Amino acid sequence: MAFNHLPAAMHDALGPLSVMPVTHSVPMARNPRPRRPPESRETRPSPHAVLDRLAAGAGRAARITHTEHLPPRPGRHALWPHRIRPEVINAIQQAGIDHPWAHQAAAAEHALDGESVVIATGTASGKSLAYLAPVLSALLDGAEAPAQETQQRAALPRGGGGRRAGSRGATALYLAPTKALAADQRRAVAELAQPLGNRIRPAVYDGDTPVEEREWVRQYANYVLTNPDMLHRGILPSHPRWSSFLRALRYVVIDECHTYRGVFGSHVAQVLRRLRRLCARYGAHPVFLLASATAAEPAAAAERLTGLPVREIADDASPRGELVFALWEPPLTELHGERGAPVRRTATAESADLLTDLTVQGVRTVAFVRSRRGAELISVIAKERLAEVDRSLPRRVAAYRGGYLPEERRALERALHSGELLGLAATTALELGVDVSGLDAVVIAGYPGTRASLWQQAGRAGRSGEGALAVLVARDDPLDTYLVHHPEALFRQPVESTVLDPDNPYVLAPHLCAAAAEHPLTEPDLELFGPSVPELLPQLEAAGLLRRRASGWYWTRRERAADLTDIRGEGGRPVQIVEAATGRLLGTVDASAAHSTVHEGAVHLHQGRTYLVKQLDLEDPSSAVALVEEASPPYSTTARDTTSISVLETDTEVPWGDGRLCFGSVEVTNQVVSFLRRKLITGEVLGETKLDLPPRTLRTRAVWWTVTEDQLEAARVGPEQLGGALHAAEHASIGMLPLFATCDRWDIGGVSVPLHPDTLLPTVFVYDGHPGGAGFAERAFHTARAWLTATREAIASCECEAGCPSCIQSPKCGNGNDPLHKRGAVRLLTELLRHAPLEAQHPQAPQDPSAPKDSSAPQDPPAP
Repeated sequence: MAFNHLPAAMHDALGPLSVMPVTHSVPMARNPRPRRPPESRETRPSPHAVLDRLAAGAGRAARITHTEHLPPRPGRHALWPHRIRPEVINAIQQAGIDHPWAHQAAAAEHALDGESVVIATGTASGKSLAYLAPVLSALLDGAEAPAQETQQRAALPRGGGGRRAGSRGATALYLAPTKALAADQRRAVAELAQPLGNRIRPAVYDGDTPVEEREWVRQYANYVLTNPDMLHRGILPSHPRWSSFLRALRYVVIDECHTYRGVFGSHVAQVLRRLRRLCARYGAHPVFLLASATAAEPAAAAERLTGLPVREIADDASPRGELVFALWEPPLTELHGERGAPVRRTATAESADLLTDLTVQGVRTVAFVRSRRGAELISVIAKERLAEVDRSLPRRVAAYRGGYLPEERRALERALHSGELLGLAATTALELGVDVSGLDAVVIAGYPGTRASLWQQAGRAGRSGEGALAVLVARDDPLDTYLVHHPEALFRQPVESTVLDPDNPYVLAPHLCAAAAEHPLTEPDLELFGPSVPELLPQLEAAGLLRRRASGWYWTRRERAADLTDIRGEGGRPVQIVEAATGRLLGTVDASAAHSTVHEGAVHLHQGRTYLVKQLDLEDPSSAVALVEEASPPYSTTARDTTSISVLETDTEVPWGDGRLCFGSVEVTNQVVSFLRRKLITGEVLGETKLDLPPRTLRTRAVWWTVTEDQLEAARVGPEQLGGALHAAEHASIGMLPLFATCDRWDIGGVSVPLHPDTLLPTVFVYDGHPGGAGFAERAFHTARAWLTATREAIASCECEAGCPSCIQSPKCGNGNDPLHKRGAVRLLTELLRHAPLEAQHPQAPQDPSAPKDSSAPQDPPAP
């Protein structure tokens, strides 16, 4: 018997099995809401007053487990370096900024010295201005060099044609992880640079850019804002058309660089190496300017990302308004879940209630939620509740998530900026630096996976320097429950290191092909791409992808090499979601998530409307489509899977008494086999429907631990308890790992086996949900003692009798959370940890410089 828990974000053949939350599982609390007009900006209440109003309802105060008060902090000014052009300083002053903060001036100084630099300071600390000052100054310098004719052509309307520019001044490239952030930054740059005239020509170049504008951007824009995906698929493969831009490239800005972690970060690292290689070919050696949320070892992470030495600016000199941060645990309900376990009110329902109350108070709020479906649900529920108070209020709340069409996203961004919207339920598509100044409060529906992301979301409020409220609403799972009762883990611990592995062969191989297609690879190029290249090149030759000639390695195929990989690790082109009756495109879903989210019979939400999937056609990956029709089913759907795992190679093994802690390579096979229909209000299972979908395979990295018969005897875990004890320990350990590695819960999966054919012992596996690994299992290996100690404490301290979602139950368990043995898991982990060596005794593996046979069974991705 084995119990398997697969991540919801799996790449390639085992593509991310995105898990959407079931929905609010208990009736919404009908708390009386004051019928008062919204507060004016001049009479904005203090964050303490706002929190007191939220806690005033029946039983509300008991839900606040901790309140952290971060006092205001004064700022420290400095002077701009004298090499910043006076026109730029004047434009900054016209924007109302007389003097820079000390960290802004220091970053600009490094940039002007030609040193790559990372600015790792808090939210709203002015990181954008720190890099814009030297960038705009350089662009002005460059604008004086080209002929006047070139400047006159640049003033032509976009799409206006004209001859190719004969010369070009300095240029800069801006990379953002999301389209929304790039669009926001373009607006900010255009406003700041308005006094500088057409010498500064910012333009967005992404998938939403009209075809008629693209040639103008290539030839005349000198500050191009894009994303790593467009750089990978659009700009680098077409570099001859970008030659004048790349030849003049002075600066590359990488915003929100802390988001480039795991497989995505590893891909971006290789894309940046390809960019550096082509720039060098055109005679340019740009300086990299990186902006990051507060992070551990930001310079080391930036160096792994860019492959260059990077200076670090981490002393935040900006002022900060008061922040009141509340930890909020939803109450237990009278309902019972699987095996009679107590059930808490869901974070989705609780957050919707809080968003409703804050909107009624006139408090401008963003509620961050982990999934697209969750954002839609919170918006729908809040609108229903607001209609009971005032029929004009529902239109002032909306959802914002990825998958919307470009025009829908832009309309929501404009409404948020204008103040037309009071409340927004958003996924992390809005988290990353988008200027939503004027917000009073942030509600975070569930721990976002890392402390860095938590503070990033909390920092969205109070951006104008005024006081703000942040509320973290705990989900009913082990990690969230642990955190709301151990606030020191959030407020007294440093943020995590960024984990990425650019040498992952599954990541590196397609980028070597793409680089060879852009320009033949030569011996001097190999060092740029890392130490794994000499081993990979012969394999690519044998596969017929590259051909070696005297002058280097050449791409041999007619198709585009850049299409070999999706840098976000999402497994292919998105699946289009189309309304069958009208042919209208509703949105997209990642190809790798299609099996679990838009299978036949799945419920799909889009802008508050509910649809049923009638057909999923994946026969042609380039035109995959899910046909849906509008419906109102009284249930939600949740996919279930089976999985098998085998050990391919053990890299490192450490004795824990008679047991072993191991790290190495594994092969995982997964298949979506059915889906459950659950009642919307209670979460009650209405039925299970079988599915006929093909299996997917994945080779990845894993950490696993074994126990012996003697250890089981010492732990008093008999054969009848063993399966449940292992299964419970596995559930809880998956839930707790994001506290120790910069992963999301769906980045990892797990399997527990009472007798695994490769180890011949009871074994628990936790593995990365991406081909070749993402560094998370390795981080787990290096922090195993602390990780499993926290896991044991989370189980032991839970007040339930036999296990619940707050400790050992997983809502996605493919085996129905059976068997589970809570006390057996505590005894087993206690015995295992009794023999655990100190973390420092573990050998260091090369991939993570920042690190302080076959068994099948039902499998379940952890719920977001």
